[in-house]
Amino acid sequence: MAISSDLIMSNLPWSQIDTVLLDMDGTLLDLHFDNYFWLDYLHQCYAQQHKISQQQARDYLVPLLAQYTGTLDWYCVEFWSDKLGLPIQQMKFAQADKIAPRPYALEFLQHLRNAGKQVVLITNAHPLSLEVKLQQVDLASNLDAIVSSHEYGFAKEQQQFWQRLQQQHPFDSKRSLFIDDSLSVLRSARQYGIEHLRCVAQPDSRQAIRSCSEFVDGGDFRQLIQGL
Repeated sequence: MAISSDLIMSNLPWSQIDTVLLDMDGTLLDLHFDNYFWLDYLHQCYAQQHKISQQQARDYLVPLLAQYTGTLDWYCVEFWSDKLGLPIQQMKFAQADKIAPRPYALEFLQHLRNAGKQVVLITNAHPLSLEVKLQQVDLASNLDAIVSSHEYGFAKEQQQFWQRLQQQHPFDSKRSLFIDDSLSVLRSARQYGIEHLRCVAQPDSRQAIRSCSEFVDGGDFRQLIQGL
């Protein structure tokens, strides 16, 4: 008989997990802000700056952004500020009221802290983006460390990121849980040897649930809390 994903989620072997590694955007925080910013607001601002239509801005920006997918430049505030001639960080602050935690994310962090787990936020977000997010939502108080891949010079999609993370924040990959909404990042973590992997199927609350492919959906923090 097939085991439901709900049962799998609630039955994480917490006694065998010492370290919990967590993505930020789309995992702890609702991805709606980032999707709105990069797929809508950025186009508005670029169109206004260049006195073109939003569709013309979109036609230019969408393929340009796609060129850098999976690289540090894609996430880099300074890179896009220079390339587009727009104050990206200030623009993010202007829309910061749209930044919000995913349901039960903050409660999950508190339960992990109470359970004595090592909890590390690992994100591809640029430090300037981190500054905006952390001012809006208090994640830091229940985290042991916050790591931006820009500190290492490698995105989470690359094995070098995990090697550097291991050196700076030692963890047993066989006794670690990693939750992310990116399949490519989860595959990178699996290649490195992270034992327990969970995907977030609905990173953006305004969009439909997506397939987690070969990974188990672990995005319901309320269920994860129940198993702790």
